[in-house]
Amino acid sequence: MDSRDSPLAAYQQRPATLDFHSGGLAGTFVDISLFPIDTLKTRLQSEHGFMRSGGFTQLYKGVTPVILGSAPTAALFFVTYENIKMLLNERVSSTYSPFIHMGSASIAESVSCFIRVPVEVIKQRKQALLSDQGRFNIKLLYRGYWSTILRDMPFSLIQFPLWEYFKQIWTKYVHRNVYPIEGAICGAFAGSIAAAITTPLDVVKTRIMLFNKNSYDSSKLSIFNVLFLIYESNGIKGLFAGILPRTTWITIGGFIFFGVYDKSKLLLLS
Repeated sequence: MDSRDSPLAAYQQRPATLDFHSGGLAGTFVDISLFPIDTLKTRLQSEHGFMRSGGFTQLYKGVTPVILGSAPTAALFFVTYENIKMLLNERVSSTYSPFIHMGSASIAESVSCFIRVPVEVIKQRKQALLSDQGRFNIKLLYRGYWSTILRDMPFSLIQFPLWEYFKQIWTKYVHRNVYPIEGAICGAFAGSIAAAITTPLDVVKTRIMLFNKNSYDSSKLSIFNVLFLIYESNGIKGLFAGILPRTTWITIGGFIFFGVYDKSKLLLLS
């Protein structure tokens, strides 16, 4: 094979900012357009209850940090994901493609969480109408960092290999590369499966980020303690609180996100 046709060479010939711009554009578009569904999910998962957390009112409460943080978060994720995937594809047999995608997505999630977690904390506390009165400090802004990674890494370990697998299967079926709309459908299916499975981890992350000192001892604010407390008070139903809006949000979001991501890459390359 000519070295110019290798995956690494193909990547090096692409614009350096391609994944940055494509990922940033896709992430911002999804987060803002589907924000009300995300707000409903957060309020359903709040320990204060849906109505006390705002119900169906002020559904765009907390959108400002999302407007500011979505683009760099998504861009950082995809720059990391695509770079690692391309480098590993050059050095590892295609037999291990699922593991390449899983590893790339996991590392990308860990890196992007440095931006995502502070944005999530501010956003979710505003969505739940909590009054913080400007007391956001580093400790509070990174509350839930590990629970976010615990949620996002399994999510990506499921979503991205499934997305790549669905695209590979469809490519073999139609005997050509997938179109952006087809990649978007693959992303929607992959996201819905990953969203449903990881909902309990999302509930734990939400509870930790919405933690109020008056509700229970901060020494119990660990992932497994919160998981146990949710199960003890609300059972399985509590662990899967907000599963419908979460799955709906990520299914629609996955369709838009991967569609915009693939389409914007084509436009930027043209």
